[in-house]
Amino acid sequence: MSSRWLRARQTKYAAYATVYVIVILAVIVVANVLADRYNKSYDSTANKRYSLSDQTAKIVKGLKQPLTVTYYDRTSRLQQGKDLLDRYANLSPRVRIDYVDPDKNPQAARAAGVTKYGTSIVQIGTKKEEAKSATEQDITGAIIRDLKTNTRTVCFVTGSGEHPIDDTERDGYSRLKDTLGKDDYATKSISLLEKADIPSDCTVVVVGGPRSDYLQPAVDAIKKYVEQGGRALFLLDPPLKLGRSPTADNDALTNLLQSWGVSVDKDLLLDLNPVGQLAGLGPQVALVSSYDSHPIVNDMKGSATGFPLSRSLTIKNADKTNVQKLFESSGSSLATTQLNSASINPNDPRNKKGPMTIAAAGTYTTGKENSEGRFVVVGSSSWVANSFISFNGNSDLALNMMNWLSSDEELISIRPKEQEDRKITMTRAQLNWVRISSQFLLPAALFLVGLSVWWRRR
Repeated sequence: MSSRWLRARQTKYAAYATVYVIVILAVIVVANVLADRYNKSYDSTANKRYSLSDQTAKIVKGLKQPLTVTYYDRTSRLQQGKDLLDRYANLSPRVRIDYVDPDKNPQAARAAGVTKYGTSIVQIGTKKEEAKSATEQDITGAIIRDLKTNTRTVCFVTGSGEHPIDDTERDGYSRLKDTLGKDDYATKSISLLEKADIPSDCTVVVVGGPRSDYLQPAVDAIKKYVEQGGRALFLLDPPLKLGRSPTADNDALTNLLQSWGVSVDKDLLLDLNPVGQLAGLGPQVALVSSYDSHPIVNDMKGSATGFPLSRSLTIKNADKTNVQKLFESSGSSLATTQLNSASINPNDPRNKKGPMTIAAAGTYTTGKENSEGRFVVVGSSSWVANSFISFNGNSDLALNMMNWLSSDEELISIRPKEQEDRKITMTRAQLNWVRISSQFLLPAALFLVGLSVWWRRR
């Protein structure tokens, strides 16, 4: 009797164990199948360094035809590219990723013209572009180049003391030129002194912080260009009368903008916002963290931008123009008209109180279908200079302006970010405290706790 009961009990336990094993195996199999089919992850890093940018997601999800990315690298290093490229594949079923070891398949690498490890060939339809490294900037840049069927050229006006695009010093625009190149914009300099006419291949004309007055023929050329459907970006500094190179009033150019509904005020903004001071910015840098509703700034929510030596704008709609404010200075800002003195009294009753408009975008009705002129005016030019373009969202804002001006609104978004430096910097006293606490205080505390437990049990 007891023997039958024991065997029955053993059989029951064996059945339970078998069922448990089957259930666990089934859960593992299902989990692996779902993980293989639906690759999901959560990025908890502060700057989302393991996530693709909004711009990349917008472009990839909006693909109308298949995209193939072929990554060439050694087998032992393919995982480096796979970590990034798999994120692209997860965005859209139209994306296909191929991995090729050029040492094992040299014929394929030679046919693709690949000479370096870590190269990606991005193909959409019959068009191929090369990404020289496995970074989001290069991969997304290659996709953008694949999608574009025409060359977009940004022309920077020279001859009146503007920021040179080949100057690598702090006031130059060489980093802006490189930033535009990553979005597949060609750049060149043009002079309106030699010939007062905008070249036909200019997609956007940039007036980048002139220190001298524009001659009337040059202003007339810009006026004709925009009013016939051209696009222009005006970066105009306050007319400071300090130092050996004062900034001219440039009345002819500002009168043109006023006729379009943008009055460029002759003042200097001072931002007394304590948040800017915590960020290491002086009062001469206007800190912007909130934006109006416009395609240029709709995706800038949560990003701060800074504008050194800014002037205020006054906007209104004109007969053939529609003008919108992009953003303004903080409520704690003020504007002074004392432009010939290095010392400014913030309590001067003549100062204007903020907030005040810093940037505006406008359209000009040409009367022709799908041929409106567009212009953007910013009361500062140094915010995209080499010394400041890397500040928080400045480069994103510059590219957004260029995308809107060139009618590439689908590209407006936050671009791939460089990996953030998360190193901890400590003083010698802080390092000594960390060493003492980790080598002596913490072990001593653990020893005392253990001794106390032993004593109580004893």
